[in-house]
Amino acid sequence: MKEELKIFLTAVMFYTRIPCPSWVDHSPDYINKSVRYFPLIGWIVGTVSGLGLVLGNWLIGPWFAAFFCIAISVWLTGAFHEDGFADVCDGFGGGWTKDQILKIMKDSRVGTYAVVGLLLLFLLKGTLLVKVSGQYDYIHLLLIIINGHTISRVMAAMVIFTHQYVREDGSSKAKPVAQSYSPTNVVLVLIFGLLPTAVIALLMGQLWWCFVPIVLYLVKIYLSNIFQKKIGGYTGDCLGATQQVVEVVYYFLIVLAWKFI
Repeated sequence: MKEELKIFLTAVMFYTRIPCPSWVDHSPDYINKSVRYFPLIGWIVGTVSGLGLVLGNWLIGPWFAAFFCIAISVWLTGAFHEDGFADVCDGFGGGWTKDQILKIMKDSRVGTYAVVGLLLLFLLKGTLLVKVSGQYDYIHLLLIIINGHTISRVMAAMVIFTHQYVREDGSSKAKPVAQSYSPTNVVLVLIFGLLPTAVIALLMGQLWWCFVPIVLYLVKIYLSNIFQKKIGGYTGDCLGATQQVVEVVYYFLIVLAWKFI
């Protein structure tokens, strides 16, 4: 039990900026195992940012609420996933070969593709959150945000389980995570990651929620195929980009379902 607690706290320390006890460190072994708790990080970040969305709606209105929700998420994670998305935009937008793409993604400087990509990402996510805010009551809205952060992390973890890590120089801060495939991790990721979807489907009595993970997995397949074609696998930045894109597609599916189902 103590070891599992340390693995969980390692995940909290690695994926968020939440302070952890001094006896928790960046042990590669624990970081490898911490992937199993990646969806639980979605529970934490989703709960806090979801409460921000609810509070912002109650205090001021939907646009402020959407901004507040996104800002909380960025603050809690230290823009960990957004940074990956930006690097992927720069690398895949400006690079032609595998070596060029990997070199650009490793560069700490931000290029045009990253800036444009992040602007579009935040605008799209904010607009969708405003729309979602007007469709559900506060309890369901909170559950929806928790689920968005959770299931998007499931799909990022699935990239780890189905594809090969491509950096060979050990330079990536996400390298330990990239080698964390195990049956235990897969099972726990699916249990922790799909539970919020099941809860929402039961509470709302809407069968279409059961198809959401399937559609999002197709998005994961599409993204990972691009990664495979361009660089022969994935990097930590690709995982961050997957999480961000899947989260946005998730909100888009909810808006479409509300309109047509």
